[in-house]
Amino acid sequence: MRDTSKQYDAVIEKCRELFANKMKDYGSAWRILRLPSLTDQIFIKAQRIRGLQQNAVRKVEEDERSEFIGIINYSVMALIQLELGIANTPDLPLEEALNLYDQKIARTKDLMENKNHDYGEAWRDMRVNSLTDLILQKLLRVKQIEDNKGKTLVSEGIDANYQDIINYAIFALILMEETTA
Repeated sequence: MRDTSKQYDAVIEKCRELFANKMKDYGSAWRILRLPSLTDQIFIKAQRIRGLQQNAVRKVEEDERSEFIGIINYSVMALIQLELGIANTPDLPLEEALNLYDQKIARTKDLMENKNHDYGEAWRDMRVNSLTDLILQKLLRVKQIEDNKGKTLVSEGIDANYQDIINYAIFALILMEETTA
């Protein structure tokens, strides 16, 4: 598997650092967000990425990297909310939040490694635009599951979709890094 594991860890290191710094600035205010609110935040970021990819003219000189990082961190928050439930007030100290962050990422990385083994790292031949579209598709699936009160007949649950979203965003960041290196 090329350097995927190291590249994955390097992306997560940046994401985790930003998550920790925002926790220091804002505390765990995100703990009051219901899952649909988190899903909508991720959706907005994915839509912005798609817009940046499609628009020839940019009014703000930013690239997609910060939005992909936001998608990763909001998805981790959603996984934490799925486990702990929604709080009425910010209730997670930094150390506990980082521990939960690390747990969610470890499980998500395990999933990536298993899928990478089975799929032969097919994502490396994909375009970043395609990964963006897959993230949007997963988000539409999550929204539908949320509208169905979490019930599915034959499909994977919300947590698996958030994990896939994280992995697709990490793949996009890896591909972007490789094309600028």
